[in-house]
Amino acid sequence: MLRVSRRVVACLSILASAQAAVDVSPATAPRMEFTPLAPGTYQLQAIQSVEDATLLDERARPVRLSALTQGKITLLTFFYTYCVDPLGCPFAHQTLTLLRERILRDRELAREVRFVGISCDPGTDTPDVLARYAMDFTTDSRFEWRFLTARSVSALLPVLDDFGQDVSVDVDESGRATRALHHMLKVFLIDHRGRVREIYSLAYLQPQVMLNDIRTLYLERRSGLAGARTAARRAQ
Repeated sequence: MLRVSRRVVACLSILASAQAAVDVSPATAPRMEFTPLAPGTYQLQAIQSVEDATLLDERARPVRLSALTQGKITLLTFFYTYCVDPLGCPFAHQTLTLLRERILRDRELAREVRFVGISCDPGTDTPDVLARYAMDFTTDSRFEWRFLTARSVSALLPVLDDFGQDVSVDVDESGRATRALHHMLKVFLIDHRGRVREIYSLAYLQPQVMLNDIRTLYLERRSGLAGARTAARRAQ
């Protein structure tokens, strides 16, 4: 209940500031009206499992989505490379860049976290375009940050639907989907088992909040592994 009430306060605050925002202004982080809970002092409920799909990476190689949503703690967002909304994709990537800097201060944690971005416009954001775009974010080899696209909008739509990502779909004269542009910024926190554990809207896209949630999942996994080892020893 405490976590929910703080989110309500934060949402009310950012709604007021977002209404006053103009597109030509630089993005500024929403002001936190609460103190984030300490890592490990709360639980994040499992929201849903991520359905698998086949996408394309920056080298046009087929990639199973499950390979990038399992095994590590993952922050996943949808974007398009030419977005200029200051409180849209550029703000999300700016926030994730700041978050990465904090994560890298803990080498052990950094090995357990990845970021994944999936383009909403496969027609424009081809693998070659993604490769150039990714150069601004993948310069540090100590951290995994991946960018994906799809072969077509039709191949992407089931993924968007699975995540409940709000989009507007452009169609051509024949009614064929040509691109999907999302207007509701969301970042999904996924645990090492491929389960969505948190969904961040603009009001909650705060590096410290996200870092504490990541650490909470990291501590949860360590505790589970330690418990499994103890049980195994007792069974011997």
